[in-house]
Amino acid sequence: MYYYRYENAEVSCFYKYLMFSYNIIFWLAGVAFIAIGFWAWSEKGVLLDLTQVTRLHGFDPVWLVLVVGGVTFILGFAGCVGALRENICLLKFFSGVIGLIFFLELTAAVLAVVFQGPVREWINEFFLANIKAYRDDIDLQNLIDSLQRVNQCCGAQDPADWDLNMYFSCNGTHRSREKCGVPFSCCIMDPADSVVNTQCGYDVRSRLKEWSNHIYTKGCITALEDWLPGNLYTVAIVFIVISLLQMVGIYLARTLISDIEKVRFSY
Repeated sequence: MYYYRYENAEVSCFYKYLMFSYNIIFWLAGVAFIAIGFWAWSEKGVLLDLTQVTRLHGFDPVWLVLVVGGVTFILGFAGCVGALRENICLLKFFSGVIGLIFFLELTAAVLAVVFQGPVREWINEFFLANIKAYRDDIDLQNLIDSLQRVNQCCGAQDPADWDLNMYFSCNGTHRSREKCGVPFSCCIMDPADSVVNTQCGYDVRSRLKEWSNHIYTKGCITALEDWLPGNLYTVAIVFIVISLLQMVGIYLARTLISDIEKVRFSY
């Protein structure tokens, strides 16, 4: 068997250390995400009682932080070690996973455009499920409050969606002070107020006939639909930047693999 002998074959130090520098940032970011995730769980006492993870009925944002951190950490580690040790297996793993993630992102974007109706229905059901679990998890509560406050919305379709939450429901015989109300993040705040009134939504849906002067009446699904057309360029730029970063990573890994193979076949 004969091999082609490359003249002056050597691994490019430029690509090698550029690949390492590229991945060390993601590796450190992964470590930070994982640390933040476990810190959030420790603050909620989850690490002392892991059964709390299975008891939560809504979406725990910490899971997202940990998954993103874990994937970023593994990819960063594979890229760094693969570049320094000139390990083809790790570099192929890195470029393969990055390529898979890019393909999944592209597929999700296409499906979201083609199947707008089902996607909208899924988002609506997801939001309603988390309204039910609003008081079950402090991170979920803060996430929903931030979403409603920033987008000036309340509920998935309207404030009446908060009937699904046992604390805010107008139905039943419970004596919750929040009965027939909404979270404070639904309230229209006076810019002059320096202190947030967290009780502004108490029994507002039974006490007042005209809601629009006191709370946001637009649903968050509608607010999202109104926001998207005006921010298409921003969304497109974010998608392009993420895609370019992924393509750069794949290019660096494949170039390094090619250099390593040339060196090995030259001997």
